[in-house]
Amino acid sequence: MSFAPLIAAAAFGAACTSAAPANDAGNDPATLKAAQAIDAGDLLQHIKDLSADSMEGRAPGTPGEEKATSYIQRQFQALGLKPGNPDGSWYQPVDLIGYTATPTAKLVSGGKTVSLKFPEDYVVTSRHDRPETKVDNSDVVFVGYGVVAPEYGWDDYKGVDVKGKTILMLVNDPQVTLPNDTTQLDTAMFKGKAMTYYGRYTYKYEIATAKGAAAAIVIHETGPAGYPWGVVQGSFSVEQFDVPSADAEKRVPVEGWMTVDKVRELFKDAGLNFDSLHAAARTKAFTPVTLKAKATWDVKVKVRKIQSKNVVARLEGTSKKDEYVVYTAHWDHLGRDSTLKGDQIFNGALDNASGVGGLLEIAKAYTKLDPAPKRSILFLSVTGEEKGLLGSKFYAEHPLYPLTKTVADINMDGLNQWGRTKDVTVIGYGNSTLDDVLTNVLAADGRVVRPDAEPEKGFYFRSDHFNFAAVGVPALDPDAGVDYIGKPAGYGMEKRNEYTTNDYHKVTDEVKPDWDLSGAVEDLRAFFRVGVVVANAAGMPEWKPGTEFKARRDSMMKTAVRQ
Repeated sequence: MSFAPLIAAAAFGAACTSAAPANDAGNDPATLKAAQAIDAGDLLQHIKDLSADSMEGRAPGTPGEEKATSYIQRQFQALGLKPGNPDGSWYQPVDLIGYTATPTAKLVSGGKTVSLKFPEDYVVTSRHDRPETKVDNSDVVFVGYGVVAPEYGWDDYKGVDVKGKTILMLVNDPQVTLPNDTTQLDTAMFKGKAMTYYGRYTYKYEIATAKGAAAAIVIHETGPAGYPWGVVQGSFSVEQFDVPSADAEKRVPVEGWMTVDKVRELFKDAGLNFDSLHAAARTKAFTPVTLKAKATWDVKVKVRKIQSKNVVARLEGTSKKDEYVVYTAHWDHLGRDSTLKGDQIFNGALDNASGVGGLLEIAKAYTKLDPAPKRSILFLSVTGEEKGLLGSKFYAEHPLYPLTKTVADINMDGLNQWGRTKDVTVIGYGNSTLDDVLTNVLAADGRVVRPDAEPEKGFYFRSDHFNFAAVGVPALDPDAGVDYIGKPAGYGMEKRNEYTTNDYHKVTDEVKPDWDLSGAVEDLRAFFRVGVVVANAAGMPEWKPGTEFKARRDSMMKTAVRQ
């Protein structure tokens, strides 16, 4: 799940309250009537069912997967929807390879051994199809942010050979300040405050692979990462999955994370000041620093190949039935950890039983819509989001319907469980005209759209809509608002922080007695109406100029025309 703590932006919200034509807001009587089918009681029951202990945390490749996907399929079928796979089935098989690592590590810095405990101080794995991967006595090199970005004139490697070495990289993008004002970020460099793909840990492993490193370690800092160490520990110390690839064996042998406290200790023992080098890494002049340190990694891995599944249902359109509006929500969570004392099940109630419940409720609303929309609607509940957006990645690489005929993706990753709001947040606001459709829908209800107030945390890259965007399909990633009706200022932020600290990726993510799904229902009805507007529109949604995804869509459409 991409959980985005947000700050209210009243000035922006006020600018989004302009009136909208009824046909741009899904305000026709048939659509409004169908939207009423979305019900808080039914939504809560879906969440309870999917997050029950009997679902065992819904991890891919476990009995919990079979229980969860069967539940979703039965609900789709009961609604009278058609199987979404063109072969007549309700599932898209997704080949995955799983890696369960048992690592040991030794760091010697300045002649001192740095004590390391897994997973308290570090997490590493190896995504190679072999039982053990070793890196012996490798040099340790700090490569700043580990970024090579020619368009920004940026190269953190400066020609330094890191083949066979352990490289340490800062999380997120280089935070480059203005030359004449060090309190302000330069918006011409890495989009200023907003994270680019260079800031994602996935990119850092990719560039480490390209450079021939033996081990790639991301330095965890809570602020720049967007989540505390506990999230890294809970997510990366358990079995990891990936989509099989012919290039997998070329991947950096060892990859992982380390706490900033241990990195500070490592630097100090090597006679270096971490803070000074951290600051230096925010400049183009930075050059890699080889520490007086050696790293040894021994990663024993149990490898298994499984076939997971995306659950897919379809509502056939009318005059444009060969074009599709897609709704997505991932069904998977973190499973169970038998090493824990007491509660061992990661129930994932908010993340993402709530999103799947929302998907089912929106599907129900579409079955009540008369007449049916012009374009077909695809309801896609994907696997492996918690393992790296794998189910949506697989779909984007192996689409059941042509991507040139896929007009939009609307993704749900966690719903609002704390009551009604005056607003809805859009992660990556301004990327596509889907934002305008949602703005019009909300404006008709006296509500507003707010942008993500923390774009530096890269939430746009952290949920399933991203894989649709990456191949050029306009994608909407709405999140709960923060301006709660009848609540004091700051309430929304307080509740979000409370969830992030206490429940996110923890066994405590369960349905709570104080949940109020009235706001979730309002949001879901809005997302339903957005889909109806898009499904009935004359044209398709478009990426806005300046977004990195527009060129991909344009290229894909031109290729389709030539073919």
